[in-house]
Amino acid sequence: MSGITLVNQVKASKFLSGVLQPVANAFVNAAGYRKLGLRYDDVLREETDIIREAVNRLPDNEGYERVYRMKVAFQYSLSHTIATKDNTLKPEDDIRYLTPIIDEVAAEFAEKEDFNNIKSYSK
Repeated sequence: MSGITLVNQVKASKFLSGVLQPVANAFVNAAGYRKLGLRYDDVLREETDIIREAVNRLPDNEGYERVYRMKVAFQYSLSHTIATKDNTLKPEDDIRYLTPIIDEVAAEFAEKEDFNNIKSYSK
């Protein structure tokens, strides 16, 4: 995904990571997706072509697990409950399974766009 990122600088600095890590943890807890059994990549919007293509490229078992997690979260939402402590997603289980595929697809889309915009300078 494109954009300016300071992740490497924050991870390299003990001071910055020490200050920002509690803020990041509080944000994730406030978001509440782990309380529904979802991973971070499960809550990404599938409205863009890049994410839609990345979801299509998921291995079958990962795609099935993603759909199952979404169905379970939808059921929790309908019943106005959250997962029990045993079913709540732990931070170490919140693996970014879709993000590498999204980066790959974004690079392919950018390359395709660049290729489509090539101007020929023949005389």
